[in-house]
Amino acid sequence: MKNMNQLMKQAKKLQEDMAKAQEALGSMTVVGVAGGDAITVEMNGHRKVLNVKIKPDVVDKDDVEMLEDLMLTAIQDAEKKAEALTEEQMGKYTKGLNIPGLF
Repeated sequence: MKNMNQLMKQAKKLQEDMAKAQEALGSMTVVGVAGGDAITVEMNGHRKVLNVKIKPDVVDKDDVEMLEDLMLTAIQDAEKKAEALTEEQMGKYTKGLNIPGLF
């Protein structure tokens, strides 16, 4: 029974640590870029877009499609970086666990 209590305490501590790490991801940011920094997208670790910057020289009213493509590329870049950040921060808690959809 003593082992079970210790196991429960460890599980509770792990859960608390994971919750703190998940919360901390909200204050961490990544920046996705496209077009050689022509467009930057800042995103937090919860994958919420915080800021978008577009350099004026990439805005061409006759080529809106290029701007759309650059925006999409920058957002996807930020998404990949936010995913890597999440895996880096949460991986230490989930290493060895194969729980689909956890993170």
